[in-house]
Amino acid sequence: MAEFARRYSVWLIAIALIFLLPWLLPGGAARTVLSQIGVAIVFALAFNMLLGQGGMLSFGHAIYFGLAGFSVVHIIEAMSDDPWITIPISLLPLVGGLVGLIFGLAVGYVSTRRAGTIFAMISLGFGELVSAMVLIVVAFFGGEEGIQTNRAYETEFFGLVDWTKDIHVYYLIAFWGLIAVAAMYAITKTPLGRISNAVRDNPERVAFVGYNTQHVRWFVFAISGFFAGLAGALHSISFEQAGFEMVGLERSGAVLFMAYIGGAGHFAGPVIGAVTITGLEKLITDVSKAWPVYIGLFFMAVVMFSRGGIAGVIQIHERIWRIEWRLMKTLFRPYAKAVGATIVAIIGAIGIVELTHAVTSEEAISTAITLFWIPFDAADVIPWLMSLAILGGGIYLCRLTYPGAKDSYGEAMKRATEKVLG
Repeated sequence: MAEFARRYSVWLIAIALIFLLPWLLPGGAARTVLSQIGVAIVFALAFNMLLGQGGMLSFGHAIYFGLAGFSVVHIIEAMSDDPWITIPISLLPLVGGLVGLIFGLAVGYVSTRRAGTIFAMISLGFGELVSAMVLIVVAFFGGEEGIQTNRAYETEFFGLVDWTKDIHVYYLIAFWGLIAVAAMYAITKTPLGRISNAVRDNPERVAFVGYNTQHVRWFVFAISGFFAGLAGALHSISFEQAGFEMVGLERSGAVLFMAYIGGAGHFAGPVIGAVTITGLEKLITDVSKAWPVYIGLFFMAVVMFSRGGIAGVIQIHERIWRIEWRLMKTLFRPYAKAVGATIVAIIGAIGIVELTHAVTSEEAISTAITLFWIPFDAADVIPWLMSLAILGGGIYLCRLTYPGAKDSYGEAMKRATEKVLG
């Protein structure tokens, strides 16, 4: 029993958190955000099967997410109108997964015949095609308004599950999310997962030993479409609607951000990215209308300074922690200085962004804004000079503190290596 708990400790902790979070963060808004995070995790991991494990950069992966969502909405509408058509709501995510699988097989057969940049352009073309169809085929997609439905036409499990309650919807997403995450993790350990990594790293060698690289990419693409479709079905069940935003390039871009920011080279990376991006988006939108700018700047910073994403930063420190955790104490002071300098620069950048938004946005009624609880007039030169000074000072402090943090990490890593070598 102790060995089981140690081996699967991460999964057991995740299950406990999933069960407890809606009670630790009570309220409909919190549960809605948690549900969105669950959907985002499944979608980001599905996308990472292409990018991180298969080396396929897709700009149109939202079409499997969206087409599955639209299909599930139509099924719910058909069941609410015709009592003879009965599929439990709890099983509809599987239907969405099958829709994603079918379209993944069809589109993947064509697009995986090419790799690299050509594959990315083909995926972009399919994404634009489906986005245009949403506005043209109004009978199925509902045009710009999309399609609304009502999932609460029935109860399940002898009335114990009531789909009018957001907590029941949350646990539905949690249940299928856990199954999907576990299944995708298991796939990484299979021969298909291993050969997919090989095709990503050296397709010529894989072809030389007798494997058909196009078939490997196709199979991975189709499986990824299945899990993307499952995520799209969960999204439509949660929001009781399907719209243009589910298949648009913005959705495809968002999942790309999640994978890169979290760390596409690590299985846990997209999970971290999905939690980070979804949480930041909900947090920032409550205080600023310029939230896409912050997400974009965050993405640029991660790509420039940590190519392995957040998971990569964690991984490079994990070895030090495992070998000699006391060495982490030597990193505290230089890291604290670097973080402090970064915060100063961020404060200045926030000032510039908010002032720019106040004077350029058509939605702004006046140029009066409040930054860090202090009222300013964006048309005045003083807040601009203050923000530029803080930003410049922060950048200067970063240039002073970052080399020290880097040297401290290098020294800690050297000492850890020496201990291993004896």
